[in-house]
Order: sequence, then structure tokens, then C-alpha cells
Amino acid sequence: MKIGVFDSGVGGLSMANAIKKAFPQYEVIAREDRENLPYGTKTPEQLVNLVTPILEQMVEYGCDVIVIACNTVTTNIIGRLREAVSVPLVGLEPMVKPAANITKSKSIAVFATPATLASERYKYLKQNYCKNIAIFEPDCSDWASMIEGDRLQINKITKNVSDALQKQADVIVLGCTHYHWIEELISNIAGKKARVLQPEQAVVSRLRSVIEQLD
Repeated sequence: MKIGVFDSGVGGLSMANAIKKAFPQYEVIAREDRENLPYGTKTPEQLVNLVTPILEQMVEYGCDVIVIACNTVTTNIIGRLREAVSVPLVGLEPMVKPAANITKSKSIAVFATPATLASERYKYLKQNYCKNIAIFEPDCSDWASMIEGDRLQINKITKNVSDALQKQADVIVLGCTHYHWIEELISNIAGKKARVLQPEQAVVSRLRSVIEQLD
């Protein structure tokens, strides 16, 4: 079996590594689209035009299932992508529901791209799971490019985390796979004041269910 992993850039490699660890018996094929970064400022129509041909190529290469390791793509266009390609797609989205379930302060922070925050799917998650919870959404619009280019601006990251803590957020949701590469840094800045959530293990669990159905 071949498992495809797609993301706009280096963020998908973190997800691919988690999948390889969970399924060493399968071939994992990672694809990215660094030429068109960043995805987080693009419209849904632009995303469809960029992503569909890549997924079609992955299917032609023999991928039996593809993980969309991009919150921006999943929250904006995964329905349209599922209509366009012939294999199961496993998406990921900001872990708003788990964050809402574990917060004690009734305040969470979601670090995500502008496109993810503006998506109908994200609005749905907030409306259904965070009715009595305050949500802090800092400006992370340049984070993916910053991480992609290995130009970390520690002061920007520290400010966003510190501002979240000042808002009493005790859960920080990483809503972009690029941010997984600085998860340890964010956790260190937050200390014991906030728990950091990212969806790699949740995606692995969902992928396992899909693979069992395919087998």
C-alpha cells in the first residue's frame, strides 16, 4: 500500500514522519508545492487549481489514500477535492473540539493561517464546540513563510504565545502543520500555563481506520 501525504511545504514532512513511524510496512509518498507558498493567503478557487493536479498525479503514481496535511486546504476545499480524485482523502483541521473539552480557563488560542481562520469549516467548529469559550486568534500570517525559509523570528513567536497567555488561554491549538516544527519552542514559552495541541496522532488514528476499510 502507498500512503500519500500532501502539504504546501515543509509542514507535511512532520506529518509524513509520524505516518512512517506508525505504518513502517507501507510506502509513504510526500508531495509539496513550495513554488506557490504561502497557501494561507490564497482563495479557495486558487487552492483548487493548485492542489487538484498534484493529487491526481499522486493517484496516478499509485497512492491508495492521501493525507491532506494542510489545515488551509482541508478547511477550505476538501469537499471539492474528494469529488475530483478517486481515492480516500484524510484531512486535518484545527483541534478546536479537543481544546474546548480540556480547557479549564474557558479560553483557548488558535494559531492558524488567515485562510483557515476565514473558512466556513473553522466557523462551524467554533459555533458548535466553543459557544461558551473565548478564542484568541493571533496574526500568524507570516509564520509558514518564516518556518519554510528557516528564518525564525523568536520575538514574534514569543509575543503571540505571551499574548495568548495574557488572554488566559490554557490550550494552544497549532492549526498549521508548519507550526509543528516549532511545537517545542511554543511549549517552552508557554511552560506549564498552556497545553499545546496538534493533530498528528489523531490523523494517524483516522488513517488507520481508512486503511482497515481498504484492506
